[in-house]
Amino acid sequence: MRCYNCGAKLTEKDFCTNCGADVSRYKKLICFSNYYYNEGLSKANVRDLSGAVESLKQCLAINKNHIAARNLLGLVYFEMGEQVAALSEWVISKNLRPNKNIADDYLNTIQKSPAQLEAINQKSKKFNIALNFCYQNNKDLAILQLKKILSDAPNYVQAHLLLALLYMETNEWERARRELDRCLKIDCGNTMALRYMQEVDQALRKEEEGRGPRRQKAEEVVKYKSGNELIIQPVNVKEPKKGGGWILGLLAGIAIGVAAVWFLILPARENAVREEMTVRQTELGDEVDRRNTEISRLTQQVESLQNEKQGLEEQLEELDGVNGRMGSIEMLLNAVYVYLKSPSDMEQLSAAMEQVDMDVIRNASTPEVVRNLYSEILGAVGETLAKSYYDTGYSAYRSQEYETAIENLERAVSYDAENEEALYALSLCYMEKGDTQAAIASFKKVTELFPGTQKAGQAQAYIDQLEAD
Repeated sequence: MRCYNCGAKLTEKDFCTNCGADVSRYKKLICFSNYYYNEGLSKANVRDLSGAVESLKQCLAINKNHIAARNLLGLVYFEMGEQVAALSEWVISKNLRPNKNIADDYLNTIQKSPAQLEAINQKSKKFNIALNFCYQNNKDLAILQLKKILSDAPNYVQAHLLLALLYMETNEWERARRELDRCLKIDCGNTMALRYMQEVDQALRKEEEGRGPRRQKAEEVVKYKSGNELIIQPVNVKEPKKGGGWILGLLAGIAIGVAAVWFLILPARENAVREEMTVRQTELGDEVDRRNTEISRLTQQVESLQNEKQGLEEQLEELDGVNGRMGSIEMLLNAVYVYLKSPSDMEQLSAAMEQVDMDVIRNASTPEVVRNLYSEILGAVGETLAKSYYDTGYSAYRSQEYETAIENLERAVSYDAENEEALYALSLCYMEKGDTQAAIASFKKVTELFPGTQKAGQAQAYIDQLEAD
């Protein structure tokens, strides 16, 4: 037993030797809780399941963290056919103790079997249908539905009790007694079953008393003597008359038989067929619902797999596409090869570097060794490439070819961020082209990267002018 305050192991003292908390009442509560748990375990061992449920509930009311009691309560519910209540208790137990909990095994056993989960779902639906039949006073349909439930789940105590109650309602006391016997074999201490059994026994006793011995009809005869002989003659016995009266009697019997078939047997047969069709329709509806549920589950699974496939294709395209990461790494390696082969061939090196997607290479998801390699080669040839692009771009700017100028000057800035002339010229190109927002942003970079310089002052003047305009 551990302290509720600090978790230290308690001794025989009435206080915690670690934190000094008073644990006398806490110990009593734990002892009461363990007493009710042991009582519930004893009742469960002798199949007094209802009594076990009450004792275990009392145990959990005192100590809701009693894992053994909660797991045992789930087992008792499962044995009584209450699988939903059992699953609820095991889920709570797992949340209270995620590790080293036998409730994991119970849950995995059920959840790994979709057929068993579907059977539990169908059983609940059929029991609700039987209840609706009872509310609608369709006792025959309710009895048929409950029989089907018990054929699949013979330990369902509630179904046995409801079926016995329906038999009692229709005065079928022997059948009710058989159902109650089956119920008590599962749960020998079920209070409701014992109460019903008392009613059934009382009704059967009254039936036996009401029958009594059969009375012998007094033979109505006339007795008289004729000489020394005793003559006995029955009363109301007529001599049969000769003639065709027997034919009329035969025809009358046939007519009565036809009438009985027409008015009694056929309606009963029609009702039986109609009830059977209703039950069959209900079963087909359940089957349709089950198939729809399965179709919905499979559809969701297909959608999930399609989304997963699309995500994998996007990742593959990102890695292996034309503009993907692997493609950019390959272009970078090609540029390194060109540099190592011909360090002075700036034209060929420039063409190779243009194929490299700098945004992909600089991305944090790109391996660090690749980013380091790019930094090394950029440090080796970046300034030279930037000067080459600046010369081409500035020449285009002087010729008022702003598109070409912007393209080359952006390259120059990307290869050498410290190139003040390239950044300032790029800002002028944006301004001359009429792209005010880009021009202001570029001029601000000049003022931020090169503060106190002549270019920074000129850039600020342009910023003020553009913002005023």
